[in-house]
Amino acid sequence: MSSNYIQAEQEIDTYQGNDLGLTYTAEYCVFKVWAPTAFTVSLVLYATGGNGLTPQTADYKDSGKILSMERAEGGVWTIQVSGNLKGKYYMYRAVFADGSINEAADPYATAVSANGTRTAIVDLSETDPDGWESDASPVLPHPADAVIYELHVRDFSSDPSSGLTYKGKFKAFTETGLRDEAGHLLGIDHLAELGITHVHLLPVFDYQTVDELGKPGEEPASSIFTDYNWGYDPQHYNVPEGSYSTDPANPLARIREFKELVQALHSRGISVIMDVVYNHTYGFQKGPFQPLVPDYYYRHDQSGRLSNGSGVGNELATERPMVRKYIKDSLSYWAKEYHIDGFRFDLMGLMDSVTMREITEELRLEINPGLLIYGEPWTGGDSPLASKTLKGVQRGKGYAVFNDNFRAAIKGDSDGWGKGFVTGEYGKEGAIASGVSGAIHEFTDAPTETVNYVTAHDNLNLWDKILATRGLRGEAGLPELEGGKLRGGGDLKAALEQANPYVGVDPENVLDNETVRRSLLANGIILTSQGIPFLHAGDELLRSKYGDHNSYRSPDCINAIRWENKSKFIAVFQYYKGLIELRRTHPAFRLHGRQEIERSLEFLRCDSGIVAYRLKDHAGGDPWNNIVVIYNANMEPVTQCLPETSGCWNIVIDHTHAGPEAFRQTENGSVEVAGLSMMVLYDKYGEPEPRSKIVEVHYDRPDGDYRGWNLWVWGTGIQDGQRDFQHMEEGHAVARIEVLPGTSAIGYILRLNDWEEKDGTADRFIDCSGSGEQVIKVTVRERSPEHRTELADPLPQTS
Repeated sequence: MSSNYIQAEQEIDTYQGNDLGLTYTAEYCVFKVWAPTAFTVSLVLYATGGNGLTPQTADYKDSGKILSMERAEGGVWTIQVSGNLKGKYYMYRAVFADGSINEAADPYATAVSANGTRTAIVDLSETDPDGWESDASPVLPHPADAVIYELHVRDFSSDPSSGLTYKGKFKAFTETGLRDEAGHLLGIDHLAELGITHVHLLPVFDYQTVDELGKPGEEPASSIFTDYNWGYDPQHYNVPEGSYSTDPANPLARIREFKELVQALHSRGISVIMDVVYNHTYGFQKGPFQPLVPDYYYRHDQSGRLSNGSGVGNELATERPMVRKYIKDSLSYWAKEYHIDGFRFDLMGLMDSVTMREITEELRLEINPGLLIYGEPWTGGDSPLASKTLKGVQRGKGYAVFNDNFRAAIKGDSDGWGKGFVTGEYGKEGAIASGVSGAIHEFTDAPTETVNYVTAHDNLNLWDKILATRGLRGEAGLPELEGGKLRGGGDLKAALEQANPYVGVDPENVLDNETVRRSLLANGIILTSQGIPFLHAGDELLRSKYGDHNSYRSPDCINAIRWENKSKFIAVFQYYKGLIELRRTHPAFRLHGRQEIERSLEFLRCDSGIVAYRLKDHAGGDPWNNIVVIYNANMEPVTQCLPETSGCWNIVIDHTHAGPEAFRQTENGSVEVAGLSMMVLYDKYGEPEPRSKIVEVHYDRPDGDYRGWNLWVWGTGIQDGQRDFQHMEEGHAVARIEVLPGTSAIGYILRLNDWEEKDGTADRFIDCSGSGEQVIKVTVRERSPEHRTELADPLPQTS
């Protein structure tokens, strides 16, 4: 076991301040770096970014100016340098007791030179696009209202058929008004037309393995570089990726252009989610942490070796105070500086549950109560971490996890021939029913804790998976791929031109094709289930990646979204658009709580390749009285009995059409559902009672420290359990609790985390009966430890 590892496990100085990294002004700059085990640390100022790009002066030397830093409290080294340093670059040089010397970029870097070689000194205010100060996140009233669309920046625009000028760049999202020859909208206008609420971007922080200065067709400058990557190889966590910039050598350009992307999506009512990778780094010795604080940031096994729960050689020790602080500081920076609306955590199982809980509570309380937070509740391998954030750990904690149980039930395995409900396997109906119910009787306390999906960026995408289960790979001529190249060598583009992923699809009758029907049924289930729906970009265009199940380093000809498919498969696009419009129009498909689901959703049939259920009694305040949803995974039509009604049933979705408006009716007590299709019907339209009223609890603590405090509530009729405080108002922490309109009282306990402490000793209650208003405000004040909580008189009630 190394001495550094032993030192990392011992008590070392930690720092609580919020000023690590560079603080820039035109008069001076302050540099602070946490390096508690270093013998001495120096700041090294450079004139260039270190990529061979030199100032055009005869006497130029790039040796760097070394300035000694002073050690301060908490293991921090600091220096203030006078003058305007804008345009220069810097590194930290640490010397350790054993004589070793490491030079590294600032772990808190917010700007870097090309390929992240050196930390850049910039004035961030100069990176704000016009109107940035008025940019605002679209309002997300409730997590159940989200419809997520997972997208890679380069895939979005790199294909020639996109018509976009800035192919593969952030700025492609700012291009509007583009149409194909048939007049169909492209680019960002397509996303707005589709109706999704959130774009989930694969990693857009600075990652290591794409040469930002390279040009297509040129030999990479380093052996680690590839032409393409998904971005799960972090280098600088707080800087946008330079290969997506029009000028990677200019540290300001990537920052400004990513802000323009966010601004453009916000202007269309679409929120932005960042895919973040705080479970591992690409490099270890040359990574962002090891050179300055050896071994502290990384998790080790009992033998002192790096643990490898990520599957890529290392994992970050998120449970350590300064690693946890770094992650929270980084997320806070993205949310504030770039107006990011949510975060998806890669391999969240490798992040300890305390860190995830604190991230969720603090980011919402301090920055944006509408932040959407979710992640992968698994690891990539064995890890010594005891408190993994696995499926079920999220219960009541305000964040969601991917529902791989539902995924497997719908399609089967992810890369092979295995089948699920929509791909021809009986016996999956119960698992489908569980997913439809938001997994509330499986691993969630509320439907908003599950992200429902069929496919994502990794593994076979939906179209290719269905081709595999149908045994059509050979007939489609899909090539054998390995590492982004043809297995055995050859011309990849030529092989793709010979392939036909859409074998058997009649362009005059697309919706009759079996593969199309199965794909629409798969995501139709997702979009009509309780929870948060998640779509892989291009599914609405029948996107194929030619059978490449792991395209993270495959070229654009594999990964790019082919926009000509919109014209070819416009009926498929319209079907997806109608499904999304139905979901966003009708709250019955977006129920908020476990009790609400149990009261409103009942299954009519669940066997023999058929799942049918009813959403009843104006579920969730829906204007439709009763809604029946039927999934038929059989090849042949089936007849499904319908609940009794005094009138007719109105059909809004069948195998030919999807949307929120009825296009045909049935007055029979049963309906025929075509093979490999779904149907949605409703009986009566009317004015429902109010869905809920809100109890707004204002918590007043004299110490002003609300970290970890939450409410445990019961009797709401919608969602009992933990309720976090989600925003600050006049110095108070505020929580909003939904209750059924007829509720007379709800009970609550104020507690710290998971019952570590209680504010008060007895159960307390809030009277909800005396008000006809929709919002009831009360204030709760912390008093003495002996008689801690007193419920004050209700604040003036408002509607």
